[in-house]
Amino acid sequence: MKRVLVVATSRKTRGGITAVVNAHSKGSQWSKYHVKWIGAYVDRSNLMKIVVFLTSLLHYLILLPFYDLVHIHVSTHVSVFRKSFYLYPAKWLGKKVIIHLHCSTPSIIEHHRSLYRNVFLASDMVLVLSSQWKDFIETTLGIHEHVKVLYNPIISLPLVGKRYEKKKYILFAGTVDKRKGYHDLIVSFSMCSMSFPDWRLLIAGNGEIDEGKSLAYHLGIADKVKFLGWITGDEKDSVFGEASIYCLPSYAEGFPMSVLDAWAYGLPVVCTPVGGIMDVAKDGENIMLFNPGDTTKLSEELSLLMGDIHLRESIALHSQTLSESIFNLSRINSQLGDLYKQLLGE
Repeated sequence: MKRVLVVATSRKTRGGITAVVNAHSKGSQWSKYHVKWIGAYVDRSNLMKIVVFLTSLLHYLILLPFYDLVHIHVSTHVSVFRKSFYLYPAKWLGKKVIIHLHCSTPSIIEHHRSLYRNVFLASDMVLVLSSQWKDFIETTLGIHEHVKVLYNPIISLPLVGKRYEKKKYILFAGTVDKRKGYHDLIVSFSMCSMSFPDWRLLIAGNGEIDEGKSLAYHLGIADKVKFLGWITGDEKDSVFGEASIYCLPSYAEGFPMSVLDAWAYGLPVVCTPVGGIMDVAKDGENIMLFNPGDTTKLSEELSLLMGDIHLRESIALHSQTLSESIFNLSRINSQLGDLYKQLLGE
């Protein structure tokens, strides 16, 4: 009876990796391989991070002899260094190891090339979030043989039986920091808001809230921009259900979970061509694209969508097809199960 250990963020930690592992836990491969989730990181104080790391590592080392495959989720260079303490004992004991990369910024890998290359070479398989990331790893690190693509799955689905009245809302959801481009979105919205006085911008997430409010105030649109904080459950369902446009003006991504959320809710998406988006993006058909930092272009595209309900519906229809096919949760979990089966020689 083959068993799998998953090493990732803790179940209570916010963010994309936790969401992805939670989604994987819903698949048949989770029970088939008696998967055990080791939470090696929490978004708490530095002291708490150290305590969780040491406790989880001890727990892991006790369990490791009884498992056959270790699936390790990593992101930044700090995460990769920390997870190496889980990787190497597994290899010393002859276990199969998957390294699952969720990094959003290629420059991090370029600056820490030796660390990433050594860890990737020590593993039996490296999973990345898109073909672009696969090409980047192969070119930058010279690793070709065991790099495979596994998309993040659609996780959020509208609550069954609920129907929301669409409102004139543009939605952003994610960490409110400049890497995510919220600053550009507020600037772009201010450039076209006078022409569309009934529209509002909703910003969901934690981070630079005061900075965002200050920017909206100085641009004269404080009454049109609402900061919602971190949203989950019914509140998230309602916000995504009522929105009419989703925008992610990010400067770097692996594969943005929030765009997958928007597609699941049938929202037209305005986004930058970053990360795995370009594997499936057809500009003007299933998404609208603009370059990071190009606030003029973003303002123009928002104006097009706000002024044309038929365009919104057309793009939403095409993008929703992606949520039901390529990024379908059952399909992704089935693919993950096949990878486990391949590595375990079944």
